[in-house]
Amino acid sequence: MKQPRAWQRMLSGRRLDLLDPTPMDIEIEDIAHGLAFVARWNGQTRGDHAYSVAEHALLVETLFCRIAPSAPARWKLAALLHDAPEYVIGDMISPVKAAVGPNYGALDDRLTAAIHLRFGLPATLPKTVKSQIKKADRISAWMEATRIAGFSEAEATRFFGAPAAGLIDGLDIVLRPPVETRRDFTARHDALLKEMS
Repeated sequence: MKQPRAWQRMLSGRRLDLLDPTPMDIEIEDIAHGLAFVARWNGQTRGDHAYSVAEHALLVETLFCRIAPSAPARWKLAALLHDAPEYVIGDMISPVKAAVGPNYGALDDRLTAAIHLRFGLPATLPKTVKSQIKKADRISAWMEATRIAGFSEAEATRFFGAPAAGLIDGLDIVLRPPVETRRDFTARHDALLKEMS
């Protein structure tokens, strides 16, 4: 029986095998473009533009820098790229991930490892760094839930935990055209790579 196609052609011309991804088939332009056009919350957000995964990634990296202000550029880059596999597999809300089961996690892990290796990060992050990024991710989810996704603060706190006092001061949820988010995501990635070298 013929195996189903498990690769996707990228706009860069790369052909990414989802079952066996290699770092050589990963380009930041493909990631930035894909994430800028993938909507968080299945698009169920207020505003004139979808809230993209790329915008979320920029916020998570900002929050990570507040949580770990002395973190080196490589861990900031890891925070920016924390949802990078979603440029090809999309952003599934947690209830869908639970329904799909462990195969989703394995696919995500393979893509994450290849992406990390492509940009000079370890395939698997240290537990403390991963935990700090997850904390930033949950704070971002709380902000998104309460500001654009229709959750009350009590409901968002039940699912994501409340952010520590002062941690989100001066931060807002930004809704803008995908091309602007793509540009800023790519620029931040480039700046962090320069900082790493």
